[in-house]
Amino acid sequence: MTVVTDDVLLRKVEQFLYDQSDMLDSRRWQDWINLFTPEGIYWMPAHPDHESGDGVPSIFHEDMYLMRTRMKRLDHPRAWSQSPAPRCNHIVSNVRIDPSRSNGTGLVVTSKFHVVELRLENQRYFTGTYTHTLLQEGDGFRIKNQRVDLLNYDSPFDYVLQVWL
Repeated sequence: MTVVTDDVLLRKVEQFLYDQSDMLDSRRWQDWINLFTPEGIYWMPAHPDHESGDGVPSIFHEDMYLMRTRMKRLDHPRAWSQSPAPRCNHIVSNVRIDPSRSNGTGLVVTSKFHVVELRLENQRYFTGTYTHTLLQEGDGFRIKNQRVDLLNYDSPFDYVLQVWL
């Protein structure tokens, strides 16, 4: 993959991804959802070979409506499965802009992530690759598509993933 050497653009993209992670860690769900375009998609494929979330199993394949539904479920006062609320810490690194895939449909950015989730005194670790398609809007970006490829996509999970990775 050829990497963009525009340091200013790369730094802006990195800051955007760091801000996104901070929103998730702070449980600022609405702020995070607002990063997406109205037709934006958050997708975690069940297998890294999947090119699209249409017609194949996915861990998540959410549009704006489903993201808002999940947010309401996470914040509902009677969501006993979320009490106490899980805490997360996202680390994002190895941010790269892929010019061979970036065109009129957006800026394609890949990065690596590590997420630690603390829930009921248990820690779970997730790691993998993000692929964002970002649209430049004003001085910032909006997410057209966020793909999350887990390294352990084929491993069993102790309990259902509730928070966004």
